[in-house]
Amino acid sequence: MSETESCELHVPALEDIAEVFKAGLQKNYAEVHVYVVDCPDLTQSPFCFPVKGLCGNSRIADVGGVPYLVPTAHADKTYDINTVAKKINLPGAYFLGAGATSYRSLGMNAEMIFSVQAESATSPSVNGSYIASVNPADGGCLLEKYRDRNTDDEFGLLSNLYASEGKPGKVIEVKAKRRLGEDNFVSCMRKSLRSHYGENAVGIGGTFVVEEGKAKLHVMNNKGIEARVRQVHFLHPL
Repeated sequence: MSETESCELHVPALEDIAEVFKAGLQKNYAEVHVYVVDCPDLTQSPFCFPVKGLCGNSRIADVGGVPYLVPTAHADKTYDINTVAKKINLPGAYFLGAGATSYRSLGMNAEMIFSVQAESATSPSVNGSYIASVNPADGGCLLEKYRDRNTDDEFGLLSNLYASEGKPGKVIEVKAKRRLGEDNFVSCMRKSLRSHYGENAVGIGGTFVVEEGKAKLHVMNNKGIEARVRQVHFLHPL
């Protein structure tokens, strides 16, 4: 992997962030509840993660970037989650987040839905990630477990990741119902942080469940990458 840059983020009290979230969400949702609670056991349904919580030395990582999608996807941009864990000084970290799959691993362009505990000195990785792609048969969304397709821990192009030791602890629980405004659930929270804290950047990560209603989700297709990949030769290791 190439050079790594790091910076310190502003870390307000969870109670303060909860109030900021509540104010922002109330502008766009009819019913909003925001509390600081003990993290539920994430090994249980509906999450079924390989770790119990989202706490312990938490940090965020941006890998790659949008420039690797233009003018077409750069199929040679490949990364490994275990290397990322070491780069952020958290070997064995648990990762949640969104990104893209590795063309080298899967031979296709698709969304990566991260839920993976990186390898440590004593344990192999536990990869519960999913991939979402455009089904060539009918143009619909095809959702698959990553481990059903490959045994590595690679991804490609870009990713936005939240990492922690996966321990229990205090978290912010957010419940929102009946959207009224233009902004979606995540955008409301992101914009509320920016409005309140300004240049004091705050990093947030987590997971959510759509219990009722519909959601519009973006899924990348293979257009463009297949033509470009004919010119790519994987000659060097990561």
